[in-house]
Amino acid sequence: MSTNGKKLLCSESELEAFAARFANHATAGFVIYLKGPLGAGKTTFVRGFLRGLGYQGVVKSPTYTLVEPYRFSNELVCYHFDLYRLADPEELEFTGARDYFTDSAICLIEWPEKAVGHLADADIVCDLAHHPDGRTLTLTACSVKGDRLMRFVKPY
Repeated sequence: MSTNGKKLLCSESELEAFAARFANHATAGFVIYLKGPLGAGKTTFVRGFLRGLGYQGVVKSPTYTLVEPYRFSNELVCYHFDLYRLADPEELEFTGARDYFTDSAICLIEWPEKAVGHLADADIVCDLAHHPDGRTLTLTACSVKGDRLMRFVKPY
């Protein structure tokens, strides 16, 4: 699978709104990798995604704790990973990270390249990049589930 789409997002609020629409079509058992340089909007995407699912609280980046769970009333759990400070992928084994990748969870993973071989495969890869007019977001479907979701996130 490899369905691609690229979008220019001119503001942080535009990125959050897009991620909220994206969340409306994601289902449990979904894994999303978030790639891009510092300040490109990975945590902003997660904030918008969680808002799209109805979360109203503070969304912080779990840079030091590695993972932050968000529980929803319909038994869905979203796990927000931030692996920026991960020194060794083996550290994930000590957190029990493999147990988070279930059919009842959505996992959003910032800096997945820091834990290659220790994560579930992505259904969608969101690649964010700085742009003079804001940022670009490139989505790549990496599974059948990801390909199905891409059909709902138009215009692209």
